[in-house]
Amino acid sequence: MEMLDNIHWLGHASFKVTGPLTVYIDPWNVSETHDADIVLVTHDHYDHLSVDDVARVAKPDAVVVAPPGAEGKIGPTGLAFQPLGPGQAATVKGMAVEAVAAYNPAKPFHPSSNGWNGYVFTLDDTRIYHAGDSDLTPEMQRVTADIVLLPVGGKFTMDASEAARAVQAIKPKAAIPMHWGTIVGNEDDARRFCSIVGMVGLIKPKESN
Repeated sequence: MEMLDNIHWLGHASFKVTGPLTVYIDPWNVSETHDADIVLVTHDHYDHLSVDDVARVAKPDAVVVAPPGAEGKIGPTGLAFQPLGPGQAATVKGMAVEAVAAYNPAKPFHPSSNGWNGYVFTLDDTRIYHAGDSDLTPEMQRVTADIVLLPVGGKFTMDASEAARAVQAIKPKAAIPMHWGTIVGNEDDARRFCSIVGMVGLIKPKESN
């Protein structure tokens, strides 16, 4: 898929996606670029909502999309804030964004009551799903997307086997493993995921943005 060339994994759960707009998801430990039109934040754990990193990547007129509870942290940046909760949708700078519930059904780390998100967003007619920090959930299995970015590290999120089940349910054209190599999980988890789902060449090297 041509759009795969525009998706850059920046380590952990951080991505930069380029197209008509430049979109960052959960920037963390990234370089200063100030090229983001939109920043999608899945939840307010430090490795997903880093105010310093949001400020490093955002243009002055960027819009930050995040769960409503994150507004207090985003406010000091002076950036426009678009609250979005699970099941809600918005058009941000002309880009369609849908929030999908992200949670652990049987773990304490990401309770569903917190109202945290994954996102489906559309660039160049391609639907891209970033699952956030989540295990396999009914909401996830109902997602329709062309490309999926799924956590595979286990413990706090899905492991490789569970993420592969998500791929079986969603049936995307391509899948990229994330949430490994920094806090939890390693390259073996990512490669195991790719082997199970039968998709090759999808482990992106960490890149400077």
